[in-house]
Amino acid sequence: MRIVVFGVLFFLLLFSCGENKEKAEVVQATVTSKKPNIVLLFVDDWGWADVGFRNTIFHTPNIDQLKKDGLNFERAYIATPTCSPSRASLLTGKEPVRFQMTRHIIDNKEKVNQAGGNKEFNLWPKDPVQRPSRNWLPLEEVTYAERLKDFGYYNMFIGKWHLGEEKYHPIHQGFDAQFGTTNAGHPRSYYPPFFKKEQDPMGFANDYKDEYLTDVLTEGAEKFISEYDKKQPFMLSMWYYSVHGPFVGRKDWLEKYKAEGLDDDYAEYAAMVSVMDESVGRVRKALVQKGISENTVVILLSDQGGKFTNAPLSGGKIGNTLGEGGARVPFIVNYPGVTKSGTTSNTPVQSVDLYPTLVEIASGKECNDNQINGKSIMPLLKGEEMAPRNLYFFRSYEDQYASIVSGDWKLVKYHSGKFQLFNVAKDISEKSNLIDVEFHHAATLKTDLQNWETEAVPLY
Repeated sequence: MRIVVFGVLFFLLLFSCGENKEKAEVVQATVTSKKPNIVLLFVDDWGWADVGFRNTIFHTPNIDQLKKDGLNFERAYIATPTCSPSRASLLTGKEPVRFQMTRHIIDNKEKVNQAGGNKEFNLWPKDPVQRPSRNWLPLEEVTYAERLKDFGYYNMFIGKWHLGEEKYHPIHQGFDAQFGTTNAGHPRSYYPPFFKKEQDPMGFANDYKDEYLTDVLTEGAEKFISEYDKKQPFMLSMWYYSVHGPFVGRKDWLEKYKAEGLDDDYAEYAAMVSVMDESVGRVRKALVQKGISENTVVILLSDQGGKFTNAPLSGGKIGNTLGEGGARVPFIVNYPGVTKSGTTSNTPVQSVDLYPTLVEIASGKECNDNQINGKSIMPLLKGEEMAPRNLYFFRSYEDQYASIVSGDWKLVKYHSGKFQLFNVAKDISEKSNLIDVEFHHAATLKTDLQNWETEAVPLY
């Protein structure tokens, strides 16, 4: 009898253990399949070389750590490297020329009048072809926020918009809430008053006395993360006003850089970079304190090259903007469980690739949106390869206006008929123009670029 009872109890114990194991496996599967949160940190006018791991002038320990923790892209580009189009392409996954945004939006009435006075489009006095450029992102364009909402995400926007006035603001483009958003392309100062009254119609900056603008936005991000209590995953888009001019560094960092020998605007700029670096660290710390860092993707990107030297790259924000120093930007992704720590990719990618990548992260499936030009970089995040492709660039300010990157090669085109050809893998500084030497590469890229222009560039 004792043997029978013991056998029954042993069987029940085994059944119970098996049932608990199955329950534990289900719980673990639920945890591991939970959609990740996403934080996108988008910096303004931050040069590719202006970070500690590339240039020891700059103190950026938090960004250096992000690189150690994630995947660093050595050759990341912006399709139209200038303020508004760079934002539009990031949001839509489309090359901005396709919806006629080839320059920054003019947010000053006097300048609007000087640039043609048209409400929907503006002209640029020095543009040799006088191409119209949009003054806002059309509401009918599909943004990544709208697509992520389809997959249950809550979208928070913080900071610089520069894609149109109030009726075109983030909350009308798929975002659930916004903080720190104005109509300004840049602040009047990084200390109060931050903006002119006409640029800040909703009075975001009214209550600040002596705070630093980047710190104000960072506190908004920390507050959002710490207080977030919804069951749905979130995407936080934090688009900095810094490190765009005017060059006003936070006083403590400014003193440090001046003591190290920097002066004038370059010292101010370096101080702005370090405050932005602090912000990156603070946001990541907030994720840790919330207990969600291991289920949050962190993406750091710039909108175009810097105004100061971008050596060893040539060009920058002003002059030769389609050079590597203007179109190539810092780009780091840390996707826990997917990206491998301390890795680097030399595959050319563009900011338009983030839209399909975000959709794939949010949905767990490939992005099949037909209207976009970007390609998901998920294979690169997983340590795999992507199929070779051409990347195209277009802007409309001066003689230089279009370019194409194909693997190691880059062709730059001018309205005046001039072409430049560089092997940017071997010649990162673009010192050797090979247009009259590498005839085959030149002919192929000229044809590819012309075919793209015929297909992608609207008539006007």
